[in-house]
Amino acid sequence: MRKFLASGAFVLLAGCAVGPDYEAPATPEPEAFHADHQAGAFSDSEQRFWAGFGDPLLAQLIEQTLAANQDLQVAVARYDRAAALLYGAKREQWPSVTASASGAEQHLAEVERTPAGGPERVERYQAGVNANWELDLFGRLRRATESRQAELSATAADIGALQVALVGQVASSYFELRGLQQRLAVAEQNVALQEDTLDIVTSRVEAGRGTEFDQVRARAQLERTRAALPSLEAGIRAAMHRIAVLTGRPPASLIAALAPVQSLPDSLPVIPVDSPGDMLRRRPDIAAAERRLAAATARIGVATADLFPRFTLSGLLGSVATDSSDLFSGPAESRRVALGIDWTFLDYGKVQARIDAADADSRAALARYQQAVLNALEETETRLVRYQRSSERAARLEQAAVDAERAAELARTRYDRGFIGYFEVLAAEQELTVTRDAQVRSRTEEVQAMVDVYRALAGAPTPEEESRVD
Repeated sequence: MRKFLASGAFVLLAGCAVGPDYEAPATPEPEAFHADHQAGAFSDSEQRFWAGFGDPLLAQLIEQTLAANQDLQVAVARYDRAAALLYGAKREQWPSVTASASGAEQHLAEVERTPAGGPERVERYQAGVNANWELDLFGRLRRATESRQAELSATAADIGALQVALVGQVASSYFELRGLQQRLAVAEQNVALQEDTLDIVTSRVEAGRGTEFDQVRARAQLERTRAALPSLEAGIRAAMHRIAVLTGRPPASLIAALAPVQSLPDSLPVIPVDSPGDMLRRRPDIAAAERRLAAATARIGVATADLFPRFTLSGLLGSVATDSSDLFSGPAESRRVALGIDWTFLDYGKVQARIDAADADSRAALARYQQAVLNALEETETRLVRYQRSSERAARLEQAAVDAERAAELARTRYDRGFIGYFEVLAAEQELTVTRDAQVRSRTEEVQAMVDVYRALAGAPTPEEESRVD
């Protein structure tokens, strides 16, 4: 028996894992992004990136989100589950040891007594330790562990992807809030301006130098501008609610903290854009897709191993007696060593079907990985272009707002002196209202586009990556 066990151990060590060995797929990577992005001097980690906006409250909200967001807690729980399943898969490769004990008393019918006239009652006591060990000759358990390990890594990458997404959502909602607050302030300025204009028109009507028609149009323009206020106020409150929930709090909990109006940042930190390959290696969603491909490949091996027999080594060391006082005595000692073979070769069709299904899952995982790479490249290219164009638009609208304000001022002066009619004043003020609002919205979009670039690049490059940026 000892020779038999030694031979079995040798076969176990020499066994190979069936199924394909995983190789990471080769992914074509462009040499550079098509967008002409200027690399700036901002150089460090994500924490410094958010500090570059010069807004301590934003940095605080991001920290709170990463600490208390409920979706993130779900992702962490999924990681813990994957870690537990991996531990269980590893334990499957080692012997399982169980202890058992029993005591029974049985009354025997007359026909059951042996020999005839034997005892009417029989007692039986048993205690022992049993060990079972599946000899993983064809790698079924190793492939299962390999799959669980890859799933654990994918789940960890999911956490990273969610963190990037949540940070982006908080920042985007925060800047949306500040943009809406500025739009509300601009709308209130327009209301005050048009109230002054209405007073001028009313004074001219009372002095006999204006018409009621001009007065009615001025009042209508004022009410249209006032009508925009409730919608902006509702948007402000909705943004506050979104930020609070992202940080793991009730919707109304941050109203007091976010109510003080703050302007949008005057300058934006710049993320140096490295190569597409570095970006793809940094993105956690790509890493998660690649690890799930590895897990699917390993599961092919798990299914293929069912084509081969399973060998199980078991042993028992115990004691059996008819009297409890005799347990663990020499005559009561019981030992057993056995080799079991389980081979479902007659179910070849079912096994092959499982192999085909696992292979199809692997091909689907490969396609998902390749699509994730394409999506990442598309997303980054698009967001870089949008950021560039939004910066250009914001700069042009800033000058347009200056010109529109000057035009409205000149129109009111000329109207007051009787050089032009109210129609020209109305047109100038309408243009000023639209341009001011468009300027703030454009600036908001520019800042949010900067946040989108951060999300597409999966954060700011590390100092090592940044040193390679041209």
